[in-house]
Amino acid sequence: MIKLLKIEWLKIKNYNAFIILSSFFALGVVAINYVIYSVNKNMFSEVSAAKMIGKFSPYDFDKTWQTTSYAAGWILLLPALLIIMLMTNEFTYRTHRQNIIDGWGRKQFIEVKMMTALIAALLSTLIVIATALIFGLASCTSFSLDGFSHTGFFFLKALTYNMVALLISVLIRRTGFATGVFFIYMGFENFVSQLLDVWSIKLRKDDGLDLGSMGDYLPMNAADGLLTFPDNPLKGLARGVMPTDYTSIVMVLCAAYLVLFCWWSYNRIIKTDL
Repeated sequence: MIKLLKIEWLKIKNYNAFIILSSFFALGVVAINYVIYSVNKNMFSEVSAAKMIGKFSPYDFDKTWQTTSYAAGWILLLPALLIIMLMTNEFTYRTHRQNIIDGWGRKQFIEVKMMTALIAALLSTLIVIATALIFGLASCTSFSLDGFSHTGFFFLKALTYNMVALLISVLIRRTGFATGVFFIYMGFENFVSQLLDVWSIKLRKDDGLDLGSMGDYLPMNAADGLLTFPDNPLKGLARGVMPTDYTSIVMVLCAAYLVLFCWWSYNRIIKTDL
């Protein structure tokens, strides 16, 4: 596998899309968190509402891991787009066939792609951890690992997005079409998720039936549902009408969906014509 990953690295290291999207993601993680940090420090803390409901500091060390992970989750589209480009290019330029001719097995081919998606998720998580540490230090609060588990949730979300991107690429094989389907599916699922969440609120309010946020039970939203903004006074006001967050159920569903995505991608490559 190490040898195959080295070959994969030779393919992508000088690829412009890889350089640009990777750089944008790394800078974006820092930028989006800096915006939140600046707004909270320079604006929110000065308004009268903040004085009424209490001070909220999302980058204190007991919150920085959760805040940074949540904010960075909004730009995980960039690594996913990169996965789509890398995979569909194999079909566009017929390099997947050449790899097989050169002695790769189909199993090796898809496994190295899955490993690439896994490594991309790991590197994204390391960037988030480093960024959270920087902003935590900037808050001048005592070091704490409270909430560090949210970086694990971020990893699951990053891996889910990458595996969905890989699956769509394997099924469609054309860069533009695959990218379009990825965005359309994500938008459709988010729309359905919002409807389910409204239904969840209605069920709790009218019937006293708390099924949790049912929108989080969908494939991509299961990963999204694991990452939430830290508890704050405004969030506390809405808790009385919002469904309970069943984190354990969402985690199990997220893991199950990941297995499904991997199995589907694997079997698609193994059983279909090249």
